[in-house]
Amino acid sequence: MQTVTLKDMRLDGRRQSSNVSDRRGSGAGRRIGIGGGIVGVIIVAVLTLMNGGGIGDVVSNVVRQGGITMGGDAQPARELDAEDQRLYDLASKVLAGTEDVWTREFARQGWGEYECPKMVVYSGSVSSGCGTGTSQMGPFYCSADETVYIDLDFFRDMESNIGAGGDFAYAYVIAHEVGHHVQHLLGTLDDAHSAMNRMSERESNRMSVRLELQADFYAGVWAKLDNDMFGSLEPGDAERAIAAASKIGDDYLQRKATGREVPDSFNHGRSAQRVAWLKKGLATGDPLQGDTFSPRYEDL
Repeated sequence: MQTVTLKDMRLDGRRQSSNVSDRRGSGAGRRIGIGGGIVGVIIVAVLTLMNGGGIGDVVSNVVRQGGITMGGDAQPARELDAEDQRLYDLASKVLAGTEDVWTREFARQGWGEYECPKMVVYSGSVSSGCGTGTSQMGPFYCSADETVYIDLDFFRDMESNIGAGGDFAYAYVIAHEVGHHVQHLLGTLDDAHSAMNRMSERESNRMSVRLELQADFYAGVWAKLDNDMFGSLEPGDAERAIAAASKIGDDYLQRKATGREVPDSFNHGRSAQRVAWLKKGLATGDPLQGDTFSPRYEDL
C-alpha cells in the first residue's frame, strides 16, 4: 500500500480531541446503511443513473459493488504502521481544531452551545447510527449519532487515485463532514432532508448540492479561523485543499468514470462550485456568508 509522504500544516504541539474512538480491527454489524462519502459511492451511483436506473437501483448496485455491508464476517485488520498513527494523530488534532473554532463561533454568533461531534476511525466497515458504512463510501457524517466516520486509508486513496494529497487536503475532508454537523445543530440539515422527501429526484439532487456546497464553505471558514487562532497553515496548503475540491466535483468524477456528464444526477456540485464555496469560506471566515439556499441554483 502506498505511503502518504506529502505533509504540511503546523500541528506540532496541538491538542488531540478526546471525542475520537478507534475501532480499527473491530467488526461491523448486520445493518444496512448508505453514507455521505465523497468518491466511491458517487461513481457507482453515476453509472447506474446514466443507464436509466433510479434510486432503488443505485442502492442495489452499490450493494453489489461493495458500498453497503449487509452482514458477514469482518475482514481481518492489517498491522498498523507509523503512517497510520500519523494520520490518526492528524485526524484527532483537526477534529480538536474544529471543536475550538466552532465552540467560539457558536458563542460569538449567539447560536447556543456547540455540541462537539464524535469521530470514529475504523477499517473496512463500521456500524453506525445510520446503518453499516464501508470504506468504499468514503468519510460520512451520521446525524442520528452525531458522529463522523472515517477509514484513514481514504487519505492514501485520495493521493494515489485522484492525486489529491497533503495534510490540509485531508483536513478539508474532515472539516467538510464537521460542516454537516454544524448544519445539523443549526437545523439546516433536517429541514433540507425534510424538503427533499417532498421533491422530485432532480430537485432533491439539487437540494443535496446546496447542502454539500455549504459544508465546503464551512470547511473553508474553519480553515481560516483555525489559522487565525493557531497559525496552522503553511504556504501552499490552501492550494492543495482547492486542488482536492476540484477533483471531487460530480462533473469531474462523472467524466472520469464514463467520459460524460449527467447534470441532473449531480448531488455534490460541480468542481468549480465546490472550489468557489471553499475559497469563499477561506477568504471570509464568516459563517453568515454561506447561504447556498437562497440563490438560484444556476447562480451557485
